[in-house]
Amino acid sequence: MNNLIAMKKKFFEGKFIKVLLHLLAWIIILGLPLYFIKRWQIGKDFVWLYYINSLISGIIFYVNYLILVPKFFFGKNKYRYYLSVLILIACFYFISDNSNKLVFKYESPSNKQEQFSQSPERQGRGLPPGAGAALPRPGPPFRGMHLYNYGFTALFLIFFSLGLRVLERNSQIEELQKETEKEKLNSELAFLKNQISPHFFFNTLNNIYSLISINAGDSQKAVLQLSKLMRYLLYESEQGNTRLSNEIDFMNNYVDLMKLRMSDKIDLKISFPKKYEDKNIPPLLFIPFIENAFKHGISYREKSFIDINMMVTKDLITFRCVNSLIKTKEEISTDGNSGIGLENAAKRLNLLFPGRHELKIDNTANTFEVFLTIKSEK
Repeated sequence: MNNLIAMKKKFFEGKFIKVLLHLLAWIIILGLPLYFIKRWQIGKDFVWLYYINSLISGIIFYVNYLILVPKFFFGKNKYRYYLSVLILIACFYFISDNSNKLVFKYESPSNKQEQFSQSPERQGRGLPPGAGAALPRPGPPFRGMHLYNYGFTALFLIFFSLGLRVLERNSQIEELQKETEKEKLNSELAFLKNQISPHFFFNTLNNIYSLISINAGDSQKAVLQLSKLMRYLLYESEQGNTRLSNEIDFMNNYVDLMKLRMSDKIDLKISFPKKYEDKNIPPLLFIPFIENAFKHGISYREKSFIDINMMVTKDLITFRCVNSLIKTKEEISTDGNSGIGLENAAKRLNLLFPGRHELKIDNTANTFEVFLTIKSEK
């Protein structure tokens, strides 16, 4: 839901900026004649012609940009687009040509020569009709020049609006692909995290069950500790990222719970930082490794050990977990549930910190070591 709201907000912000840029461009285009009139005292005929041609250019641009390109060029039959562009250019050429005639009120050269030769002024001077017909009154720009200018401008507007629309469409497609990949990533992360939580809860319940037959009082404490852990799983970890301090408290509570069923033969060393820069991290990053250590690293018949260490600096989180290995490698590989937490933890790290983490797992005959470093995002 939050992602959808963010996408809508981003979409409307992009639309607003686009409309604002178009308005700014038109303000500049329509304001240029006012500047030229004051500076060079241009005649009104040229101003009217400028506004008429600007209006025609704007119509050609936006008809192609808003209608023809999305409807025909992005469709299957592109020939409809090219045909529509030719019709658009031809129609507005006649409109532009007639606009020039209305503004300048020019006529054909033959009519001008005839009017010039038969004018009262020439007849009053005693000149015969037709004398001096080779010297007509200066007229407006030639129609060929107008056709050339109009064709160049129209084609420029067509290609510019087409390129702009294609770039926008490619940008939208790329943005959509990124959002789709992000949603896929979030779904996969949620799936992996939801796998870790039941797996963790199941193993913890097994530990409490085995503790009930040994010490009923400690089992009650274990249930209380479990309620704290489940509160974190249900509420804190479901809000996206959590604070590193909350994650360390969660790991300490889990270790305290595991201590209730430990014997003196187990050497347990826990070292979490006391002073550090508290930062946001995804929840349940380290607990699968600690859980695996308690599940496979302790024995009630022989000496065993677990050594957990974490260091936090401004740019780096270093986590190390070493435990004795009671089971053989073959027994661990045949345990169907033992690898779920570690496998999901590795997948989550690859998705959450691509290129910013290093996970090393050293599995020997007698020890199992996990070494993890996570770099802070710049």
